[in-house]
Amino acid sequence: MSDLQPPTLDPRPLRLVFMGTPEFAVPSLQTLLEGEDLVVGVITQPDQPSGRGMVLHAPPVKILAAAHHISVFQPAKLREPGVLAQLQTWQPDLIVVVAYGKMLPQTVLTLPPYGCINVHASLLPKYRGAAPIQWAIACGEKETGVTTMHISERMDAGDILLQKTIPITDDDTGGTLHDKLAVLGADALRETLQLLKGGRLVAQPQDEAAATYAPLIKKEAGRIDWRQDADTIARRIRAFNPWPSEYTTLHGKLLKIFAARREWSIPHPLPPPGTVAEVTPVSLVVASGNGYLALSEVQLEGKKRLPVAEFLKGYHLTPGLVLGA
Repeated sequence: MSDLQPPTLDPRPLRLVFMGTPEFAVPSLQTLLEGEDLVVGVITQPDQPSGRGMVLHAPPVKILAAAHHISVFQPAKLREPGVLAQLQTWQPDLIVVVAYGKMLPQTVLTLPPYGCINVHASLLPKYRGAAPIQWAIACGEKETGVTTMHISERMDAGDILLQKTIPITDDDTGGTLHDKLAVLGADALRETLQLLKGGRLVAQPQDEAAATYAPLIKKEAGRIDWRQDADTIARRIRAFNPWPSEYTTLHGKLLKIFAARREWSIPHPLPPPGTVAEVTPVSLVVASGNGYLALSEVQLEGKKRLPVAEFLKGYHLTPGLVLGA
């Protein structure tokens, strides 16, 4: 049985502290706020500067918490002395963590009587790490899901409490799958708390031999290697939409590609990777390492994001041009 298991059933509402930062965590916090338990405090990352003026912006979790008059704490590091003191003031029965962005020290993990649980956007033990949504698409998975787990000191390696699965469709992007899993994660969290309070929560250790990792995505990961096969490039275009987006260069300018599909109708012989193989008023086909990609939505540096048909109205291209040269 889970070490989150209450020794006796306790009908009183749980005192919860929520730790989360980005938009992915918002549905989970909203679910807790609408539930019967009491969110006594929220810990989120500090406000971050963004935009041309580098103006400070509050994390989405902070905005939601403030709208519900929930106390918010934004430490730069979780090992600061004030973090433990604040948690002790809140006296949580359980800490819920959703995309907070930092590992929890042992002093935090052992403070609440029922421990700490996490909502992770993959079917653990697959895709532990910072970017499970994008890498599941990029690696060609047909399904993914969410896992609630007991948090341990090792990254995403704690015992599994509950999992929910959904298919990855051919049209899913990193953005659309993010939104689906955020809602699914909130549902899984609600059910996990119901099982915990009902004394029916059973934890299962992860299979370490099956573990895979989803490392943090950097902007450089979006640069297209046209030598790769067409299906791999197409999956990465979907996975890294909207960020960092797959990109190449066109006449020395950055060209972001937001949508593309495998194209079978262009005859061989295959030209060098990155070569524009066909241009019509409505299509732009590029050679890859083993086939062709028809680009369908692009954005040239300094311009708007456009369907290819609209892009080609204002930009003349001819077959034989090499992208990324």
